[in-house]
Amino acid sequence: MIIIGGKTLTIDDFYKILFKGEKIDLDSSALIKVKENFEFLKEFSKNKVIYGINTCFGPMAQYKISDQDQVQLQYNLIRSHSSGSGNPLPDIYVKSLMIARLNTLMKAYSGIHTEVVVLIKELINRDIYPKVFEHGGVGASGDLVQLAHLALILIGEGEVNYKGKFRPTQEVFKENNLTPISIHLREGLALINGTSTMSGIGIINAIHAKNLLNWSVLASCMINEIVETYDDHFSVELNQVKLHEGQNSIAAAMQNTLKSSKLVKKRSDHLYNYSDRADIIKEKVQEYYSLRCVPQILGPILETIQNTEKILVQEVNSVNDNPIVDSINKDVFHGGNFHGDYISFEMDKLKIAITKLSMLAERQLNFLLNDKINQKLPPFVNLGVLGLNLGMQGVQFTATSTVAENQTLSFPMYVHSIPNNNDNQDIVSMGTNSALLTKKIIENTFEVLSIQYITILQAIDYLKINDNLSDISRNHFEKMRTIVPIFIEDSIKYKDVENIKNFLLENQTRLI
Repeated sequence: MIIIGGKTLTIDDFYKILFKGEKIDLDSSALIKVKENFEFLKEFSKNKVIYGINTCFGPMAQYKISDQDQVQLQYNLIRSHSSGSGNPLPDIYVKSLMIARLNTLMKAYSGIHTEVVVLIKELINRDIYPKVFEHGGVGASGDLVQLAHLALILIGEGEVNYKGKFRPTQEVFKENNLTPISIHLREGLALINGTSTMSGIGIINAIHAKNLLNWSVLASCMINEIVETYDDHFSVELNQVKLHEGQNSIAAAMQNTLKSSKLVKKRSDHLYNYSDRADIIKEKVQEYYSLRCVPQILGPILETIQNTEKILVQEVNSVNDNPIVDSINKDVFHGGNFHGDYISFEMDKLKIAITKLSMLAERQLNFLLNDKINQKLPPFVNLGVLGLNLGMQGVQFTATSTVAENQTLSFPMYVHSIPNNNDNQDIVSMGTNSALLTKKIIENTFEVLSIQYITILQAIDYLKINDNLSDISRNHFEKMRTIVPIFIEDSIKYKDVENIKNFLLENQTRLI
């Protein structure tokens, strides 16, 4: 069981809850602090002007609210901002944003009643998720619209996804003996005024991105085996003189993966005692960049993923609403911790990195499919009759078009602010949009790698080299061949691509 509050929540904690079904509980000492923080705000807010408690919101903060209208104000905020549109987010992304929101509320700086965090915990453990839409967040004042849909079900309204079906919240709560929260002071504002949607999506993006990188390293290794490359381009000696940690980590992963391969060659065995007097060297002296420069290409992608993980962990363990209720220093501080620039910037960097990874996969795929440049395989790795059968020709179009879409989607959101909210929000992060575009690019890239892997399998079988592969390569070759058997005659391919994609998504190969 993962305990929320009292300790730093890690990427691995998210992974266990989201992908392994771990349940959560609330740290008892942190829960006491949440209660004390609420009691402090309840007393402190008397006879003071505090934003969002006895004032309206945004540019209407100059309007003071009477004591008898304070509770209604919070309900009005939740209902009016439950205005998302577009596709509902898949359950796993909603669950991630709920974990992120719960974690920041458990920091005890939000002035909320303990019943809020207790109910969110129950919803997460029972797999009851609000209907949250993709469109609506500008990423400053937090993810107001998306988080309002979370707040909406906490007050017993709106819709939830329960057991695969959207139903009225009230019905599902009744079935599960759950009671909606009551509004006490600022539960509405504290719930919606934060970066938890972009962070929750970002966490899953980072998990998938790391997985993609590992699969890309393995694919690169297997292709190097197919061409029987020399080993010096991923050697310790070559890479250690370039001082980038990411490059050296990728090279080390390739060294470890290929150490048992019978296909990779030593340059000294073939070219350093070269006696042929012919002007043209038959053996290829150096491979194409997409094979030879893998550490230099994937190295910065690794470092980008690592930095993204660091920023995400910092954000989900931060207090990111406004104002901050500081019961330790006995004060309330107004500011902009809800601003999502950190996440927006990281998501933009991550989507650029993953787009480059997809471009590498597409170029390696093209190398395998083009017999004129690989000079080892039939056109389109066609194991049938040339001129009658088409091999992998059709699926290359899918890979190429998908990578082209990634390139377009990589335009940064971080520098695309549009003022709104009567110019109160005059510069915003668009962090949730950036996270969602990154999500799409990652999904696209899994599809491209699926096509690349099917091609690799076909190439290995054509060359009959599976017994000479490294232990790691052969193990994955055999697993994937149970999903997509060798084919000679042309057959429908979309199911094969989908099945390999699901395999890559659901399994992690930890090379790095």
